[in-house]
Amino acid sequence: MRKLSESEEFIYRGDDLGANYLKDNTVFKVWTPVATEMKLIIYRSYDAMTGQVFNMSKSSQGIWELKLSGDFNNQYYNYRVTIDGVERETADPYAKGATTNGKKGMILDFSAINPEGWDNHSIPKPLKATEAVIYEMHVRDFSVDENSGIQNKGKYLAFTESGTKGVNGISTGLDHLKELGITHLHLLPVYDFASIDETKEGQYNWGYDPYLYNVPEGSYSTNPYDGTVRIREFKEMVKTLHENDIRVVMDVVYNHTYTTGNSPFDILVPQYYYRTNDAGEYTNGSGCGNETASEKAMMRKFIVDSVKFWATEYKIDGFRFDLMALHDIETMKEVERELRKINPGILIYGEPWTGGTSALRAAFQLKKGSQKGMNIAVFNDDIRNAIKGDNDGTGLGFVNGRNFLEKEIKKGVVGGIQYSGSIYGFTEQPGETINYVSSHDNLSLFDKLEKSNPNLSSFEREKMNRLALSIVLTSQGVPFIQGGTEILRTKKGNHNSYNAGDEINKIEWDRKNTYKETFDYIKGLIELRKSQKVLTIDNAEAIKESISFIEAPKNSVAYLLNSPYEGDYKNLFIVHNANREAITVKLPISGRWKVIANEFEVNQSGMNKGKAAFFGEVVVAPLSTYILYKNQ
Repeated sequence: MRKLSESEEFIYRGDDLGANYLKDNTVFKVWTPVATEMKLIIYRSYDAMTGQVFNMSKSSQGIWELKLSGDFNNQYYNYRVTIDGVERETADPYAKGATTNGKKGMILDFSAINPEGWDNHSIPKPLKATEAVIYEMHVRDFSVDENSGIQNKGKYLAFTESGTKGVNGISTGLDHLKELGITHLHLLPVYDFASIDETKEGQYNWGYDPYLYNVPEGSYSTNPYDGTVRIREFKEMVKTLHENDIRVVMDVVYNHTYTTGNSPFDILVPQYYYRTNDAGEYTNGSGCGNETASEKAMMRKFIVDSVKFWATEYKIDGFRFDLMALHDIETMKEVERELRKINPGILIYGEPWTGGTSALRAAFQLKKGSQKGMNIAVFNDDIRNAIKGDNDGTGLGFVNGRNFLEKEIKKGVVGGIQYSGSIYGFTEQPGETINYVSSHDNLSLFDKLEKSNPNLSSFEREKMNRLALSIVLTSQGVPFIQGGTEILRTKKGNHNSYNAGDEINKIEWDRKNTYKETFDYIKGLIELRKSQKVLTIDNAEAIKESISFIEAPKNSVAYLLNSPYEGDYKNLFIVHNANREAITVKLPISGRWKVIANEFEVNQSGMNKGKAAFFGEVVVAPLSTYILYKNQ
């Protein structure tokens, strides 16, 4: 059976798998070269127990097809496939709509579902990857807090509400994102996933448990039963974010499925879509029980078809690939090539590691360093670990007390490029590195610093939090912020909160009121980054020409940015001081240097607290980033 399904004869290259709706007919096509019989079941409603059965015809290249005359809009369907004499029913892996828990696929006329103004809504202008500021968020975490002021708690529609307020009138929700100044909202999985029951309100999971990849998750809609509602509300979310100059990134998990054996893939073509060993057992490179086989033609096609669908139908602006090293390099090259045809500015990045031992040969895995020249970025765990230490333990990094990490920080500052004989990382160009210090996985930054530095004051740890994000937001490359880090988000010390519920995972909006100074500081850094082309250079040679490291005391990093770009400060001087006492650094050019960031604030109009300017040398406060400029 395996040899049959993997034969060149059975590779289908058409772009019409699934249910292709027209008002007077719908054409169904499904790939399964190993089936001996295939039936289509049409259900008149989402809760129908029985449906009308139609026999499908076997065509070439492993395709079974059927053309049904009539208008089948908003009706539901499944396939019944017979293999080795056993008949099983499954949803269509290419389904684009579904009822609760993906039990039935849905036939759709997208033009009839779209929210008003969808087709012509304002889409943010394309950015270079290095101009992005990515903000990671789970749909429920964003709004479920009782102090969020948001009506549609835990729903897609939460992202459409403006004017929401929290404690002491602080802005929350969408207005918070706009105030902060991020460019890209990275949403944890929003495709249909199988780890929660959509018929029950209030369940929680991150969603790295894929079922129907091309259908929005129903639990985030106001009605999971009617398959049109989740589509309309998802698009309302995207449209509103776009109209507020925020681009949308989808977290996609093509590397494994929630289960094997009863997944749509396995029911239609047993084991084909997965990697197996010589004994026919599923290999487990994902750490989740299985791994998909992107190197096989029809799995590769599925991944490419799926991202193209989301980028066109939902106008998605970027994709983050979970465990991207499980996808072979050729597949990711095709993904990049096809997505750039749709949107040249689309953002593509992922994790350059696996979750276990993979059956894919190491040479074919998209690991850190193999992304060079691919226009794909990877998460930079080097800078992450250098800044804070290990993820979940008491290990220390630059900001929280470990010595001799200056060179590692410098590698991050230059975007991981080959800057010099001793300062170099894994990138060819800075747009290939996602610089971050925390994400949904592992301890939040606040919790990590509490665990690694329990004897320090809360104020000192707040300064460490600020210093860590300062390094991320002033380094070359693509900055990535775990949502809520700007208000010292806590998960109460939970390092793996994937199913820990709202109480642990929610954004506690009253912390914005408590840590307003840190929020304003991060907001100021983002504003500064967006205003200075020299902070978002997309070319390695230009970085070498613009950045000069300046001698500084131990546990500090100082560098000069000389900018040739119009509208920039001519000279920017940045000092990261990880010491718990003040340091003095000689300024690289004589004359007056104006301070635009100190331990209190980031303000391009000048300091309200602290010294406004320095001559000759600068005194940098403990656990702080100072930024100064000089235009002459």
